[in-house]
Amino acid sequence: MIEPYAPAPPGAQPGAPPGAPPPWRGPARLSVRPDTGRLLVLVCVFVCAACGLVYELELVALASYLMGDSVTQASVVLSVMVFAMGLGSLVAKRLRRFAAAGFGVLEATLALVGGCSAMALYAAFAWTGDRGGLWADGSRILLVAFSLAIGLLIGAEAPLLMELIQRIRRQDAGGAVADLFAADYVGALVGGLAFPFLLLPFLGQLTSSLLVGAVNVVAGAALVLGLFRRDLTCRARCLLLVANIAVLGVLASAAVLVDDFERAARQAVYGGDMRVAVQTGVQEIVLTGGADGRPLDLYLDGRLRFAGRDERRYHEALVQPAMSGPHAHVLILGGGDGLAAREALGRPGVRRVDVVAPDPGLVRLARTDPALAGLNGHAFGDPRVRVAAEDAFQWLRGAPLATYDVVVADLPDPGITASTKLYSQEFYGLARRVLAPGGRLVVHAGPLTSRPRVFWTVEATLRAAGLHTAPYRVDGRGTGRGTGRSGGRGGGPDRIAGDASRAPRDWGFVLAGADARPPMRLDAHARPPRTLTQAALTADARAAEANRVAGVPASTLVHPRY
Repeated sequence: MIEPYAPAPPGAQPGAPPGAPPPWRGPARLSVRPDTGRLLVLVCVFVCAACGLVYELELVALASYLMGDSVTQASVVLSVMVFAMGLGSLVAKRLRRFAAAGFGVLEATLALVGGCSAMALYAAFAWTGDRGGLWADGSRILLVAFSLAIGLLIGAEAPLLMELIQRIRRQDAGGAVADLFAADYVGALVGGLAFPFLLLPFLGQLTSSLLVGAVNVVAGAALVLGLFRRDLTCRARCLLLVANIAVLGVLASAAVLVDDFERAARQAVYGGDMRVAVQTGVQEIVLTGGADGRPLDLYLDGRLRFAGRDERRYHEALVQPAMSGPHAHVLILGGGDGLAAREALGRPGVRRVDVVAPDPGLVRLARTDPALAGLNGHAFGDPRVRVAAEDAFQWLRGAPLATYDVVVADLPDPGITASTKLYSQEFYGLARRVLAPGGRLVVHAGPLTSRPRVFWTVEATLRAAGLHTAPYRVDGRGTGRGTGRSGGRGGGPDRIAGDASRAPRDWGFVLAGADARPPMRLDAHARPPRTLTQAALTADARAAEANRVAGVPASTLVHPRY
């Protein structure tokens, strides 16, 4: 009987039996036992996986810090990177013939691109982020480009490593994949835990990415030039050695210059009058101005929190209407700068002010920095003030009930993902429990003109928590030092340094009562505010109501609406 003809698989030698491996997949010429060689490959898989995940987390963290909205940035980085990993796996199929040399070049390239990605992103943001037009999106374009490049390189690792491990000792495909993926996933676990608990707090974003790049290039070079060196020609070994040394030299030089680079980038972002830059365990704090008659501005994680030109207008509008009525006991949620406390302490009859701020470093700076302490009237030196360095949500869960006449929510904008829970129905329900009979809660709800739906979502969420609301707004009239920047709170998330396009036109607030809708009035028996009048406040409340957006749903922890 004549056997039917079956074409040989691609790459097979003529006359070779079916299923025979291609000629380049012969046994590797190793200087160690096969079991030891497999172990060394799996160790390299472990290290490279840890490095790859750190690159991903670095991009997500830095993009969230520079551009805000961590959910969006994480979605962009991870989705683009996973897509690119698939493309990289397909491309790597063509490199299997040169698996050892290809993997060495791949790791050197990945170390250079991943290690320098954080500095490149920060540079793009610092020196091109405030020019408008295409330049305003330069850091976003670069973020996608780095996500794509790093994803391609990480995706190409697996096929090449599978080829190398199979050349040491043939194994069934399922067993080889299981071993490779086990080492890969354990490495990803270690990298994922090392980034937030070791690298970021002790080295910072820039230095940690450079260090991880150095580890990456050493691991790749050690595997190829050590274990698989006999698979390379002398010329290939020399070229690969020179390339790896060059990458290490670039990363080492960048690490030496990283402090000077960071200072120059901060100067580009914050201007020449940057006076204080402190990295606490919670956030980066930057103070600009405050000397030689220049107004003091405070930035937290790159976002403007107040500007000296108009902070009094903001804080008077936030605090003073809520103080009309009983106000012996005041609770301030946030307000680590001490400015809301200053407004509350200025009213007669205040016996105690509790400030719940998550960052003790900011409170410490508000006590000790001469300009900031002078601006807040040395509020934290007043014996009536008590400070709790806790998350506001967690603190309210254990707070005494029916205690406070006034609760002031001086919190970051709801558009910042980390703050969304502080604008939820559950949070306002907890705040309502601590209000004494007749007590009032006031909330900064973001700019009404530019983001009306967010503003009215805050108002609807307060009503859903059982509070009776009175919305109002004030104009943000300050401008920042001749640059066209608004000096007030940024709209939606708090405006990022240098991003003039996100400057607010106004500030929106919601005053709420536990038992009834509180009147929109200033205390006629107290010293009048510097920037507010009763007539203007009444008109601002009417203007807010005239722009009401009806039918918006409340925001909850499991269904945020901002």
